[in-house]
Amino acid sequence: MALDTESPRQMPAAESTGQRRHRRFRRRLRTRIILSFVLLGTGLTALFAYLTDYARQRVEDQLVEDVMNRNIDEFWRRYTINPDNVDLPVQQMRARIVRPDGFERLRLEQPDWYDFKDGIHNLSGVDENGDSFSYKLAVRKTPDAWFFLAYDMSQTLRGQEQLNRALYISVLLFSLLSLLVGWWAASRVMSPVSELAGRLRAYRGSSDPQPLAPHFPEDEVGQLAEALDDYSDRLTEVVQRDREFNADVSHELRTPLAIIRGSVELMLSRPDLDEKSRTRIQRIQRAEQQCTDLISALLLLSRNERGHGNTDVAKVAEQLLEAHRAQLGGKALTLRVEGHSELTVDAPETVLSVALGNLIGNAVKYTMEGDVVVKLLPDGVEVIDSGPGLSAEDAARLFERGYRGTHAGHSQGGGIGLSIVSRLCDLYGWQVSVRPGEHKGVVAMLRFSADGEAVGAS
Repeated sequence: MALDTESPRQMPAAESTGQRRHRRFRRRLRTRIILSFVLLGTGLTALFAYLTDYARQRVEDQLVEDVMNRNIDEFWRRYTINPDNVDLPVQQMRARIVRPDGFERLRLEQPDWYDFKDGIHNLSGVDENGDSFSYKLAVRKTPDAWFFLAYDMSQTLRGQEQLNRALYISVLLFSLLSLLVGWWAASRVMSPVSELAGRLRAYRGSSDPQPLAPHFPEDEVGQLAEALDDYSDRLTEVVQRDREFNADVSHELRTPLAIIRGSVELMLSRPDLDEKSRTRIQRIQRAEQQCTDLISALLLLSRNERGHGNTDVAKVAEQLLEAHRAQLGGKALTLRVEGHSELTVDAPETVLSVALGNLIGNAVKYTMEGDVVVKLLPDGVEVIDSGPGLSAEDAARLFERGYRGTHAGHSQGGGIGLSIVSRLCDLYGWQVSVRPGEHKGVVAMLRFSADGEAVGAS
């Protein structure tokens, strides 16, 4: 299974660690499964409790009102038979008859009863002793008498409170039960997915990963494992083909470059060579050396392996500046090295030449006059120029493959030089960056980090 060797992009500085943890927690599939079970269980239980309480109230009110209507009808019927002896056997009820001569007294004592129309009415409040009361009042008014039948609802309300408490407890218990069921279901569902992720992590860095599908049943996870195996095979084939192509190209190019090198050295050894021809042949010699260095660096990148060496940074910097001095033409440009001359780096000279050469080459290319200074630091190199400077867009995208800066104009090149520098830095654990100069120009920094065993003293 092929692995991506490039370092991941850094997250924005404004995003804190707590925000990243919250985002990871929110996106976990196990958490979403558990939360779904809890919400489903709580929602269904709460809905059931609400419908139960609603149905109980409807049924109870209907039953009470039916009983009261039958009793008050019976009350009126008995009164019409014998007005002087009305005996109504009821429980939790209080019956009252008001004859026409008591209407005015009723209006003064209980004006609400006096104003009620025929039907069932709900009354609640607090009596003179501070005790709460609640009852239903059935009213039947005839020209001969007014009939009132009060049904005490206190016991019913106490039963309703007990039922509500039971329903609340039921909702809580079912929510906890849903949480446990959701936790168990999520563990069972996610177990094969976690196992698949663990096996993938175990193959990290392996050049010969084993198939995943045989370890899983023929379900959705098994299908995912088969798809990953197929993707791994195709990706490994592409990477292998790419490495073979790079190795073949590097090998085939080394032969003509060796021929060019030998021919150039032979021509330079001739004593009768005029100065103009010698200058041109030396330029060919420098171009051949640059091609050789670039091929070696690209071969290391294609293999994803570090080469080793004990390269003198000051020596390489001086060689690069000397090569560019011969190509200045009519530019009023001064090239020089400043700083510690004992800085060495654990890498082949070809790799450092490509990385540092691109930074120096850009500085020389875009600086028409002034200075290009290679400043050697204890743990790195700065390339400082006095050119036109750097825009914000260039600073953000300068190391992208194919990007050419705003000052590139009609200059030749595909915009991949700094991209190669960035990939070499990723391979060796170095750091490369650019920033505007203090007054003008650009400062390019190549820092050799200690984790890549890069810095030493000669």
